[in-house]
Amino acid sequence: MNSKIYSSAALALSGEVRDGMTIMSGGFGLCGVPSDLIMALKASGAKDLTVIGNNVGCDDHGMWHVLANNQIRKVLASYVGENKILESRYMSGEIEIEFNPQGTLAERIRAGGAGIPAFYTRTGYGTKVAEGKETRQFPGQDGVPEWYVMETGLTADIAFVKAWKADAEGNLIYRKTARNFNPMMATAGKLVIAEVEEIVEIGELAADAIHTPGIFVDRIVLGSGYSKHIERLTTRPRAVAAAAGEQF
Repeated sequence: MNSKIYSSAALALSGEVRDGMTIMSGGFGLCGVPSDLIMALKASGAKDLTVIGNNVGCDDHGMWHVLANNQIRKVLASYVGENKILESRYMSGEIEIEFNPQGTLAERIRAGGAGIPAFYTRTGYGTKVAEGKETRQFPGQDGVPEWYVMETGLTADIAFVKAWKADAEGNLIYRKTARNFNPMMATAGKLVIAEVEEIVEIGELAADAIHTPGIFVDRIVLGSGYSKHIERLTTRPRAVAAAAGEQF
């Protein structure tokens, strides 16, 4: 069996990236972001990309680097704050954004990975989210008909996921909230590349602890040089904290 482990993110992407591709990338804010793969995507120079993710990074972090390099044409996301470049380019018509309620985005990705072409949800009915989409009535819990919006499943040419541990077969474990969108994206990409913090021996991961089975993962990259960033630092004035009895 050919090894799924690649020595660098650049090698894992080599020969796979082209203009016009759709890329899914895991993460929520600055948590669970496959940063090495994102930087390799930037270095590839691929243009006119469609990017699917909760957000598009924030200034100087995550997918922001690919956006700042003028490589993205369209974004499907649920949150676009903290990104001045995205705001500017959207307002000037340089980039297209398809806004999704966060739960709807997650379900669209899960549905795409499960082979479900579309589903109905009440979320967004009667708002701009539903404009141009099919709507239909179904009985509610009390039997009274409710309006629903049809949403389509999402897939991608390549999915980047970030995991805590992997074995050589590609079985993955995510750590706490860094799991976020990563497991569902691992099912929805034609090519799935996992960036991980540690690679262990086959059999070392307990079977019932595995979040993503290796059958979904095509390539593995060992990441390095991680540092914890704080998106927005908020502190209490010392006088207020002291009055509340907090210790320093």
